[in-house]
Parts: sequence; structure tokens; C-alpha cells
Amino acid sequence: MSTKIIMDTDPGIDDAAAITIALNHPDLDLQLLTTVAGNVTVDKTTLNALKLTRFFNSTVPVAAGAPQPLIKPFEDAVRVHGVSGMPGYDFPSDLADPLPQTAVEALRNHILAADEPITLVPTGAYTNVALLFKTYPEVLPHIKEIIAMGGTLGKGNMTSAAEFNVFTDPHAAAIMYQSGVPITMVGLDVTMKALLTPATMAKLPTVGRAGEMLSALFGHYHDGNQGGIPMHDVNTLYYLLHPEAFTTEKMWIDVQTDGPANGETVGDIRGAYHDGQTNATVCVDIDAPAFNQWFLETVAAIG
Repeated sequence: MSTKIIMDTDPGIDDAAAITIALNHPDLDLQLLTTVAGNVTVDKTTLNALKLTRFFNSTVPVAAGAPQPLIKPFEDAVRVHGVSGMPGYDFPSDLADPLPQTAVEALRNHILAADEPITLVPTGAYTNVALLFKTYPEVLPHIKEIIAMGGTLGKGNMTSAAEFNVFTDPHAAAIMYQSGVPITMVGLDVTMKALLTPATMAKLPTVGRAGEMLSALFGHYHDGNQGGIPMHDVNTLYYLLHPEAFTTEKMWIDVQTDGPANGETVGDIRGAYHDGQTNATVCVDIDAPAFNQWFLETVAAIG
């Protein structure tokens, strides 16, 4: 049976890869795409989500969300993803319209209407999630779990301490981690290990139309090195489908919301500050060769 998921996202090139898999994988039932300001402004992330649903002729609805973080000023990642967020490929222009309701309203409606608890997969700033939990706390028992891309126990990619998604809206991240919903943190500790290798990227455009599209986008993705490029957001789906490929630890995650460590996710690794309580399953290692093989096989299966 496929797993029902909702993705809250900010495409973004690695988000585009995650959405590609979520729209097409037989073991995933994507119910809704909601967008948020993150990699680029929310009008562009919404447009990019609509481009991807149109590319795959999908009827999954898209709802536009928060245009800015809860409190701190918005900082995009245009330097990584380009001005449009998804440069390099000529997508169809006859796009559907987003839903008339906001992302928060759409999230509430879909979650409460579902016949079973649903899995929420946020791969951008957590602003929509925080607004949902604060505005409609009745949804909390209807969420099975959150598989969230973001955070780090070590070095950040936005500051020395903070990962981009959490840094973008640390106040929202703090609300999410305090919600009581089971959370798995898929952060830089694994996504910077699960790099798509040059060999994988060389094969990608040969495995079909989806591979050609993603390869074109990856050519404009400025988040790599000689060892390969990280597919941060795709790791959430890989964890959901293949948790055995990950090493995890239970711990309490606190989020710093000011000062030089703003956006840092602090893991109580020693269990010293929360009386042994935990609020997250944290991914700390990954089988990177298996991830590369799975990614190629999954994209190839799309056709």
C-alpha cells in the first residue's frame, strides 16, 4: 500500500527532484503540494511546483503559502538555485492555477479529510507548518509523522552553525519541534554524504524524459563540489521508503532563534538537558552508494 504524503516545499532544484519522485513513485501517494518562500520567493516556488505537475500531467493540487518567515527578514538562495529557482529547462507554459485557498487552509482541509493519518514532508522553511499548527491545532492528531529536510548537528550551510531551511525561519522550526508530532530530521549530516556522483549524473540524461529534465536543472545547481552534488530534499523520500539505509539516533532538538547561532539545531546528544526525553529521530549516517543506485533506478522507472 502506498504511503499518503503531503509535501510542503520551495522548489528549488533539489526540491524539483524530490517532487519528481513524489509525483511518480508507486509507493507514494502525493495528496497535495504546498509552497513557501525559501530558495526563491513564493510566487516563483508556486510557479515551479505547477511546472512540475504539468510536466508529468499530474492532477495533484498546488497551494501557495507564506511569502515570508514568521519574524526574521527573508533571505533567498538565488545564488544556489538561480533567479527563477529552476533554470535550465523549457517547461510547458499552459499551467494550471493554484488552489484558491492558502497553503495553511489547504493543509488543514486535506489533513482533516484524510481517512488515515498522513505523513507531512516539509523540504523548505517550516513557516506553513508552524502557521498550521498554531492556527489549527486540531490537525496534530491526524498527522502520522513529519519527515523534515533541515538542520544539522555539525557544520551549517548558511552560517557556520545553521542549515538553510531552519535558518530561513528558525521560529517556525522551533514551533514544529515543540509540536509533539513524531519528527525525523533529515539534515546535512546525511545529505552532504549522499552526493550524486559524477558517474550518476553522467547516466541521468540517458534514463528517460525525467532524467533529461533533471539533468538540465542540475547543470545550473550551484551546490556541489568535485565529489558530486547533494540532493538534500530527495533524502526525505529515500528515508521514508528505505529507512534501513540510514543510521539514526533519538534525541531532543532545540532551535536557536537569535544571536550568532540563529537557526542552529542543537541536539541533546548526551541526554543531559531534557530528563531523557526526545522529540526527534535524527539521521546521522547514510548508505551513499545505495542512494545513488536508488535515485537512478527510481528516475529511470518514471519513463
